[in-house]
Amino acid sequence: MIDAENQTIYFKKKPHIIGNYAIVGPKEGKGSLNSYFDYIMKDDLFGEKTYEKAERKMVEQAIMGAIDNAKISPKDLKLLICGDLLNQIITSSFAARAFDVPYIGLFGACSTMAESLAIGASLVNAGYIDNVACTTASHFSTAERQFRYPLELGNQRPPTSQWTVTGAGCSILSSKGSGPVITCATFGKVTDFGIMDVNNMGSVMAPSAASTLISHFKDTNTTPDDYDLVVTGDLGKLGSEILLDLMEDHGYKLGTNYNDCGQIIFNGKQSVLMGGSGCGCSATVLNSYILKKVRTKEFKKVLFVATGALLSSTSTQQGDTIPGIAHAVVIESDDEVDRKNAKKESE
Repeated sequence: MIDAENQTIYFKKKPHIIGNYAIVGPKEGKGSLNSYFDYIMKDDLFGEKTYEKAERKMVEQAIMGAIDNAKISPKDLKLLICGDLLNQIITSSFAARAFDVPYIGLFGACSTMAESLAIGASLVNAGYIDNVACTTASHFSTAERQFRYPLELGNQRPPTSQWTVTGAGCSILSSKGSGPVITCATFGKVTDFGIMDVNNMGSVMAPSAASTLISHFKDTNTTPDDYDLVVTGDLGKLGSEILLDLMEDHGYKLGTNYNDCGQIIFNGKQSVLMGGSGCGCSATVLNSYILKKVRTKEFKKVLFVATGALLSSTSTQQGDTIPGIAHAVVIESDDEVDRKNAKKESE
């Protein structure tokens, strides 16, 4: 199940992240990464009548913010790749109406940020298209009532549960310009360890993260120590602990350079149990904290592994187990890539 079979592809034409943007809700804005976010909403409705419309508005603002950050115009955008958690990815599809560009809708659950980057980088690397917006979002209030219970019930949350992040993130990819470079991507396989509890997403996704990480390390002949940061999407505290054990069982020890977006987006004083989750979790952490650290060269090489639980309300009602998926991309500083290229040429 976790033997490498060349799941990794390499990008030779340096797809750059030329612009990025992250918007979060007020709870996330009070977390440990508040100084890194581009915009913090005053309330979860974001001036709209429903939470679903607020989520759509977040996506639109994230895309426009990334376009502005990339110093291009909306007319320069050639493709939008987007996904979310709601039925038939209505957040992404409805938000795409605001942009007169071709659109690809994805559903990878909370793995969508890495999935969109991998697909977008593939298209840019092949020379088919430039200026691709890769984005995703989630909202606590929309996800809870779709996958679990209506908020009005006030159900007690079990200890294994995580808090779906309210937020959206967007990255603009291009072969022109400068910025962090996506050098390779590892597409994951669907795993299913038989878990049925919709309040235990960390346990669902940890095996998927292990599968993709092991395949990536074997494909690329690297180890966790070759990266300044190895970061998973939203395993939370429990899922991260499971991942550490799974990796060590297969001979890979994740050290102090390992972290999880679900563990760092909130602070220890906030009541979020096992931490953050949702599409917006890894998307906002990547497009704020991580990319800003790459741009300042504090991180020169990052392995970003977004994880997703592929459930739906329909599958849950039918008593199905919950499959998981994880996709990975390697993001390096442009200086680091130039240094490696110069070294190859000298040899």
